[in-house]
Amino acid sequence: MICNRCKNQAVYTRKYSGEKLCSECFSNSILRKTAKTISKYKMIQNNETVAVAVSGGKDSLALLKIINEMAATHNFRIIAITIDEGIPGYRNEALEIVEKFCSELNVEHKTYSYKELFDLTLDNALELRENEKTSSCSICGTLRRRAIDYAAKDIGADVIATGHNLDDTLQTFVINMLSGDANKIGWMDPENSGNSLRKIKPFCEIYESEIVFYAFTNSIPFQSEPCPHMNEGIRTEIREFLNSLEGKHSGIKNNLYQSVVKVSHIVKASNYKQKILCEKCGNECTGKICSVCSVVLKLKENQT
Repeated sequence: MICNRCKNQAVYTRKYSGEKLCSECFSNSILRKTAKTISKYKMIQNNETVAVAVSGGKDSLALLKIINEMAATHNFRIIAITIDEGIPGYRNEALEIVEKFCSELNVEHKTYSYKELFDLTLDNALELRENEKTSSCSICGTLRRRAIDYAAKDIGADVIATGHNLDDTLQTFVINMLSGDANKIGWMDPENSGNSLRKIKPFCEIYESEIVFYAFTNSIPFQSEPCPHMNEGIRTEIREFLNSLEGKHSGIKNNLYQSVVKVSHIVKASNYKQKILCEKCGNECTGKICSVCSVVLKLKENQT
């Protein structure tokens, strides 16, 4: 195969477009597409500090590499933050990978743990949960979002960047629909310039498979060991279902993503109202007490 852009040997084919690319042109295309997404949604402004959430997986490390390259030629700063959930063995390997990669890129890196912030690890939380139907991913995701918010405020960041890709967005959309939680779909809008602390997903229009290839072709050393709790939730089944559809109908994920953005705009507009602050922690939420405080309070009650 010959690269459609430079006529060198092609190593990757985008099935949904038919485009054949060499390693260098493919990497450049991911960089340009990420930059285009950031520009389109005004994700990063001049002279801002961006907290890049880095877990040690392929997506977050690839994002760190790309945003670091962009920061070198644009007027913004980045600091890498990692959340330690307290999963024995699994998180330790990831922390070593992140520390080494940040050192190679000369990027400042800080780690924050559940133990320090909530006085319990994820394993502690799972032991204290009342209902086994409440998945570990649900509890961990709730605590991680608050931990990332805390970390961003601690370092004085204006923006939080996460490595969520197009596949992640589609899976979350389906999960919210299946759980009957349609209001959360309004929070999936990539345009959130009105928020005091913006949360951005520069990879939101890029397939997970392309991030995987970008990581491999750029020799990014990411953690390959999956989280030991990943199969408790329904996300894995949804991922396999969407991948099966894409395999039979190339480009269907792109089409679904466009629909998700449109639906998100509608839900966001219909749900617009004055901001509510949690009575316990003061963070923005949809009720008197935010989901994080509700989870932590219930776990503490069970602990006693």
